[in-house]
Amino acid sequence: MSGTSVVPVSEKELLLTEISRANLLRAAGVTAAAAAAAAIAGPEPAAAAPVGKPREHPNVTLIREYYDAYGKGDLQALRTRFFARDILWTIPGHHPLAGAKEGPDEVLAFFEALGRAGFKAETIFLAADGDWVVDLHRGWSTRPKGLDITWALAFRIKDGRIAEAINYPGDQHAADAYFWKVFPLADLPDRLHPRSRN
Repeated sequence: MSGTSVVPVSEKELLLTEISRANLLRAAGVTAAAAAAAAIAGPEPAAAAPVGKPREHPNVTLIREYYDAYGKGDLQALRTRFFARDILWTIPGHHPLAGAKEGPDEVLAFFEALGRAGFKAETIFLAADGDWVVDLHRGWSTRPKGLDITWALAFRIKDGRIAEAINYPGDQHAADAYFWKVFPLADLPDRLHPRSRN
């Protein structure tokens, strides 16, 4: 057969052993997020939108606008335009910023912490089905550098506002390690008896 090469089994096996567990897990996380997004997008391709009039689900538009305000650091717009009064934002993991944030004040305090780390986000994919929007984006730190991974968020929209968000990092271990490094807990006596801030 001209132009076709056959790789002996031993070389194929060698190539497979060079794949690291970490890379496989990272790929599985991204694949799972993409599969979830594809499930929401549905099995049929969207019909082409008329020229000059892009057809987009209103909840996808809301999340695009949310990311624009987030990117500008416009916390007031996040509070007044995008967040429901009873918003619930869940950050999984085992690090100081993990947990459920209830209400705009707690969510914005979390965003302010991310801002101190110079966190940035770049949307890769958005899809909506009913009240839910799935977002796949690149999220990275700049102060200090050290975390640059793919994230998936599930947003529940109610009355034109974000009522709930669940954040899924593509590499939970990397996120945990980074947030522990950047946001260490105070020593135990200070945690038990915080100093007054007078």
